[in-house]
Amino acid sequence: MAELPLHAIVADIGGTNARFSRVCLADLTLDKVAVFACANFASLADALSHYQQQQSLQHIKHVAIAIACPVTTDLVSMTNFHWQFSIKAMQQQLALDSLLVMNDFTAVAMCLPALGEHEKIAVGTGSVDNRKPMAVLGAGTGLGVAHLIPVNGQYLPLPGEGGHIDWAAQTEQEWFIQQLLAKEYGHVSPERLLSGPGLEAIYRALALYRQRDVPALSAAEIGEQALNGQSELALASVQQFFASLGSVAGDLALTLSTFGGVYVAGGIVPKLLPLLQDSEFRRRFEAKGRFSAFNRQIATFIVTAEQPGLLGAAVYLKQSLAS
Repeated sequence: MAELPLHAIVADIGGTNARFSRVCLADLTLDKVAVFACANFASLADALSHYQQQQSLQHIKHVAIAIACPVTTDLVSMTNFHWQFSIKAMQQQLALDSLLVMNDFTAVAMCLPALGEHEKIAVGTGSVDNRKPMAVLGAGTGLGVAHLIPVNGQYLPLPGEGGHIDWAAQTEQEWFIQQLLAKEYGHVSPERLLSGPGLEAIYRALALYRQRDVPALSAAEIGEQALNGQSELALASVQQFFASLGSVAGDLALTLSTFGGVYVAGGIVPKLLPLLQDSEFRRRFEAKGRFSAFNRQIATFIVTAEQPGLLGAAVYLKQSLAS
């Protein structure tokens, strides 16, 4: 095994904010966390250089970046922002010894083995076999999906676009939602429901289904009104969100036999935790017909870690440098 440097820099880059941190590779502790608005910088290289100068970390020459877009070639182009760069050119420009760039949900998947018990909350029954595959899905601006497979003491992340498969309606209410969204979008994927815009779409659909004339609400407003009991329609929307989330999570469990656990990340679910335990999430996760007993064995968790993308990028960099 190669000798690891003591420290590295990790980053989690979204369409709005760029998060940076120093990481101690010995124990994966993060410090010197800073968050910058992407719009304040002409390029990712400029943002990284600014962070290094601000924190006096110019001497650190190993960097790992999780970024919200596909990373399949040397050229990386952000989906929801104008930054575009060559990984090799950026490494040369900043005189880095190593620069590892990965999809943001690759990083979230890589964080799973490093989560402390206080950074995840179990939902329902099921057990974990750390030798078996894991799955993670995260609802935020969109729906991220990835798997993680243990291989010879290391971990192989399998990012994908599982948020864009076909969404399957199972109840009369869901058929109504499906038909409404199909008229608007044609193809109805899980992301059309399991995201911030998706929660807003559910709320709008249920208002029509129940023949209620209500003003449009943001996802944050729907969540707040559901949590404080202010709106029965908002609560019903969150309940539908959790039911569909459980169904999709259960599909992921079946697809790769994820006896290592299924983990829910993203910004939405942790904010709605008080409503989760009484929802249909776990029942729908297990409701897989002849394979209900199969899924009943698999544990489900909500990821509550503050910086899963930074942690996962650190895990991936440590593994890459060590090998």
